[in-house]
Amino acid sequence: VFPVCVRPPPPAPSLWKMIAIGCSLGSELTFVTCGSVLKLLNVKHNVRLHSHDVRYGSGSGQQSVTGVTSVEDSNSYWSVRGTGDAACLRGNAVKCGQNIRLTHVNTGRNLHSHYFSSPLSSNQEVSAFGEEGEGDHLDEWVVECGGAAWKRAEAVRLRHKATEAALAVTGEQYGRPINGQREVHAMAGRGQHSLWKAMEGVFVKPADGPPFARGDHAHTEF
Repeated sequence: VFPVCVRPPPPAPSLWKMIAIGCSLGSELTFVTCGSVLKLLNVKHNVRLHSHDVRYGSGSGQQSVTGVTSVEDSNSYWSVRGTGDAACLRGNAVKCGQNIRLTHVNTGRNLHSHYFSSPLSSNQEVSAFGEEGEGDHLDEWVVECGGAAWKRAEAVRLRHKATEAALAVTGEQYGRPINGQREVHAMAGRGQHSLWKAMEGVFVKPADGPPFARGDHAHTEF
């Protein structure tokens, strides 16, 4: 994988320095690929999917997931990974209908949902769960998009595999200690509140061949 944007001379910046200054790997890529690290924007409410080491005071008591308006916040990065039953080979485009996990980069917990009620809207709670990228089957999400693979320019839905609810924002805002952050939850239906678009990040370049083909021995699961 090689940087495709012009940046300061060697030594080359680290992954996190590249993210901080807005430089992405494989920024010419059309598709979201396995192993990429990205931010997800809710296109209806203009907030990015976010988490931090702050737990819900009700419901599951797990790590909270919110939406933030800030573009620069490093707590909004998520890595795109496979599941226990479905590998996501590094560099392969994510297929429409594929099951994935989204792991919060700074805490190592996975985007998760279950039948607890969300604190503000009483929809289905969304949390971050697990340790070092390992949780359970409730961390699995299905990518709903319109073609063969997830295009970076396309607004997609993320449907929770176990409960069929879609990741959404409807505008409710928290008070202290996370004042102004929006509630993220899961809900039935496929309205405008559940559309998400890939934004800033580091996108892993695929191998030669079709963008959604299976990889060869040079690929490893992220």
